[in-house]
Amino acid sequence: MAIAPMVKVMMVCHRSQVSDLLEALQTEGICQVLNAEEATVSKDAPELAAAPQRPKDVEAMIARLGRGIDFLNAYAAPEKGLAGMLAPQKVIAAREYEDVVSDTDLLDVVDACERLVAAKDRTTNEIETLEAMLAMLRPWASLATPVEELGRLRTSTSWAGLIPAQQIESLRQHMAEQGAALQEVGTTGTRQACIVVSLHDSAEPVQKLLRAHEFDAVSFEPMAGTVSELIDEHERKLREARSRLEQCEQEAASLAGNLLKLQILHDHYDNLLVREQTGGMAPATEHAVILEGWVKKRHYDELAGIVSKFEAAGLSRVEPGEDEDVPVEIENRTYVRPFESITRLYGMPQYSNLDPTVFLAPFFAVFFGLCLTDAGYGLIMIVLLLWLLKKVQGDAKMIRMFVICSIATVVAGALTGGWFGDTIQVFFGGDTPEVVDTGFEKFRAMLMWFDPIKKPMIFFILSMAVGYFQVIFGICVALWHNLKKRDHVAAAFDQVTWLVMLNSLVLLGFAKAGMLPSALAGVFGVTAAIPAVAIVLFSEREGGWGQRLGMGAYNLFSTVFFVGDVLSYARLMALGMVTAGFAMAVNVIVKMVADIKVPVLGFVLALIIFVGGHLFNAGMSVLSAFVHTLRLQFVEYFPKFFVGGGRSFEPLAKKYKHVCISEGPSDTR
Repeated sequence: MAIAPMVKVMMVCHRSQVSDLLEALQTEGICQVLNAEEATVSKDAPELAAAPQRPKDVEAMIARLGRGIDFLNAYAAPEKGLAGMLAPQKVIAAREYEDVVSDTDLLDVVDACERLVAAKDRTTNEIETLEAMLAMLRPWASLATPVEELGRLRTSTSWAGLIPAQQIESLRQHMAEQGAALQEVGTTGTRQACIVVSLHDSAEPVQKLLRAHEFDAVSFEPMAGTVSELIDEHERKLREARSRLEQCEQEAASLAGNLLKLQILHDHYDNLLVREQTGGMAPATEHAVILEGWVKKRHYDELAGIVSKFEAAGLSRVEPGEDEDVPVEIENRTYVRPFESITRLYGMPQYSNLDPTVFLAPFFAVFFGLCLTDAGYGLIMIVLLLWLLKKVQGDAKMIRMFVICSIATVVAGALTGGWFGDTIQVFFGGDTPEVVDTGFEKFRAMLMWFDPIKKPMIFFILSMAVGYFQVIFGICVALWHNLKKRDHVAAAFDQVTWLVMLNSLVLLGFAKAGMLPSALAGVFGVTAAIPAVAIVLFSEREGGWGQRLGMGAYNLFSTVFFVGDVLSYARLMALGMVTAGFAMAVNVIVKMVADIKVPVLGFVLALIIFVGGHLFNAGMSVLSAFVHTLRLQFVEYFPKFFVGGGRSFEPLAKKYKHVCISEGPSDTR
């Protein structure tokens, strides 16, 4: 329920040991190391500012491994279905990871992958060239004259080419007029392969006629021999090329067994690159590197133990500057921790502010449940989410949060009588509260507090009440935080005044409406007026009195914004009613289809509509409940006490893209 206290540290290490020190820090993952631009020592001593050094050899190895992984991925057995999507990382034992990292033979696999990629690309290009050449030669297969002889006529000029079939007769007539001859050889698609021969004296007008008739010239240079011989030769080369390509594919398939090892090595070099970049960007002298950073206060002793293992390294605390941006990490108890995902969506709190997660969690779960108000949908979500928790890898805070929200949904649905809409009433008995003949109806009636369809005003009043309570609670949180900081002036004029005035206005309204004795109206009017004056005079405490009074009057006018904030909570009722209404519509359709006179067909169609309709309604309602509950926290609740904009604590730690390291046995999937 708090922001973790941070300690600023400085580590000075001899260059000969800095790499090992960084690896130790990265393994533990408890210290955030600042670069030269962020480090205070660089500002105090500019001559220590380091020019960033790129570890080009490590970057080159990562690039090579990436290309090898991409190449072998096409030959590896794909992950099966949803399980592969939820758990994309292979679970690897720590010992196996170390064995792979120390295996120098893997570089031969990388070399082999690069060789195969080059050979495959080269062979593929050759195949494409040969296929294109064969496609060009086949229309000329019946040409018995060696192709090199076509250009060796002494008194005549010849042209070989393709012409659209509809242009043949026209061209033939024009060729006859010029004393030229046209001979058709073959066909390809809608074009004819033909040879045109004319005397040298007629060559120029013949060429003009050929261009006019869309003649596409074909050159056989530097080929020699008959076309049939050329086709045979190219088909032989094509078979050889395809055989080489198949051999490349087989070799690649045999190498695919090394894919996991390359992925492990890629993750290793990724972490090595981070260490090298961190060391290269740190302030340094000729012989020493200065690592300035942050560590959680409770981890300082652990950090000191790590540094003490290096003879040429030392650790000391550093007092942070007044305006220094301290990184923030939030820490909560187990039952609140899942809701940290909501806080992180909004943005981390400032270090001097408070962690809103514990104040957010109960409201978010309750509001989510009120937006759904269907116990059946909540039960489906619980089953699905618990299954996902067993399958998914990585951070599952969001899933755990939805489990808690699903439990709240079941409770809200039971209290409002929503079990897949009005399924119990429609399919298991009467449709009025008085008719409770079946066990299902008795169970529903026993748990139900009110029916929002029949008594929507109760739902509306409930929504307004929980909204008003959350707004007031947010002001109380801000009051508590200011008192904790000993900022009593802010507590008095920024929170106490509003608490007294807003509650007095509400009680004044109750008195005017006859819900409280009317004689109390005057008392509540006075108790509302006094803090209103204090807000005008003291809510703005900077600048001259003119500015202070102007801003104070504006702040008092902000009372209408509080009214708008409370009215926003009507969306809880609206979404709950929409979920119930859509579910009822699905049940009406199911009832109509089930009454079809063909028994089996009616039952099957009704079952499909029931399952599909309620799943669709549940999915859309869950999305709406999440988005609108999120909005209520971010827009109506957080501004009352929470200041975001903090910088997340990002310690130097090992991260893995392809594998997950475990102390147990490897995953053999």
